[in-house]
Amino acid sequence: MRGTRRLSGGRRSAPANARARWSCGSKISIARGSGRSSRRRCWKISPAFGLRSQEGPFRQSERQELYLAAWRKLSATGLIYPCSCSRRDLLGAAAAPHAEDEEPVYPGTCRLARLTTPNESSPAGANWRFRVPAGEALAFIDAYAGPQRAIAGRDFGDFVVWRKDEAPAYQLAVVVDDAAMRITEVVRGADLLLSTFRQLLLYRALALPAPDFCHVPLVLDSLGKRLAKR
Repeated sequence: MRGTRRLSGGRRSAPANARARWSCGSKISIARGSGRSSRRRCWKISPAFGLRSQEGPFRQSERQELYLAAWRKLSATGLIYPCSCSRRDLLGAAAAPHAEDEEPVYPGTCRLARLTTPNESSPAGANWRFRVPAGEALAFIDAYAGPQRAIAGRDFGDFVVWRKDEAPAYQLAVVVDDAAMRITEVVRGADLLLSTFRQLLLYRALALPAPDFCHVPLVLDSLGKRLAKR
């Protein structure tokens, strides 16, 4: 079977037997631009990455049922729970420094709280977190960075998979999209190394095949800060 590669945030050469999956201004394999000009710009340059007209563009707003199906499966197995904690709450409770884009390890405030939601068959009205298997050692081999290892509950905690504004969080959306598009290799920045462990847990929980990963160094300025679009 021909492999399919997803490139996040930049261009990387791909072998002849691989097709590139690339998104304009996004870390996931679908176009997220809300305006027509953004979508046209993405689609105009997409042929350079091996995309053909019948392969998209894909919009998250049109894939909601796929994400809901994944939420229902996680809910049915008890692997997620509603959470009322805000990011400000978590930052206030942080006992250790954390990276710019990483929230501190979740202290488990709502894990045993048994919060009620308006409709148990719908994620609406609450944030939903994935229960990580505390103490489990997770590992994978990165094509660039080599062997990687993390301990669930220590290096990262329960994480959000669904937001109360009725949208899937990045971790769930990227897993569902990449599985649906049969992505076999993901190439992205090293700032997402830790997120890989979260996504591997979701792949396992949803019984989906996980792709291979390749995390490359970020482009930094003279002060060592990453160059980013935001």
